[in-house]
Amino acid sequence: MKWFHISGVIGVILLIIGHGMGLFVAPKEAMMGETGRILYVHVPTAWIALVSYLCAFIAAVGALWNGKRTWDASVVGFVEVGVVLTALLLFQGSVWGRATWSTWWTWDPRLTTSAILLVAFSAVLLLRSVIEQPERRMLVSSVATIVAFVDVPIVYMSTKWWNSLHQTMSSPATVSETMVTPLRIAAFGMLFLMLGFVGLRRRIELVRLEREWSLAPPPERPAALNLNEEGT
Repeated sequence: MKWFHISGVIGVILLIIGHGMGLFVAPKEAMMGETGRILYVHVPTAWIALVSYLCAFIAAVGALWNGKRTWDASVVGFVEVGVVLTALLLFQGSVWGRATWSTWWTWDPRLTTSAILLVAFSAVLLLRSVIEQPERRMLVSSVATIVAFVDVPIVYMSTKWWNSLHQTMSSPATVSETMVTPLRIAAFGMLFLMLGFVGLRRRIELVRLEREWSLAPPPERPAALNLNEEGT
């Protein structure tokens, strides 16, 4: 088995354990009751989505630094998985919002910046799909990834910077240990699962890029001057 297969299996096992503890072992949330159990799915999804974009940012810098296809393939893997996680995050948030705020959507700063995050990184994938020249695609998509990443710290800090309906960030000191443990297990499960998907997607993209670069025509060279025609 490849390392990403092992990572995916570990992730699934940890998610089953973490979510099982969150559903059947952890106590009800003091204010939201049983509805609060969605945090064991929603919060790890949010954390690992941001981690995916951080890794995509690092890979984009690496691609610009040395132009290696391995970095470019990593950008694709992390951005694609990050977009999927962000879409799941917004769906989960809407379900949670309906139960706690009596609305599926509100232009809360955390929700709004998260939606912008989804649009920004989806635009990165769109750019990759319309640029055919490999070198130019690597350059443009890497720059676009770095620009899109600007929204990541804004999403993270949004509940501190603005008056928000969204719950403020918690810490182990403010959360019961019976809730922290399943949350941590689920978060690590999501992390390993993310790395498994990214590893598989990166491998597929790298094979495609190698084939594409091998078939790409060599760069055109300026025609040599014919000295006889120039009269010399």
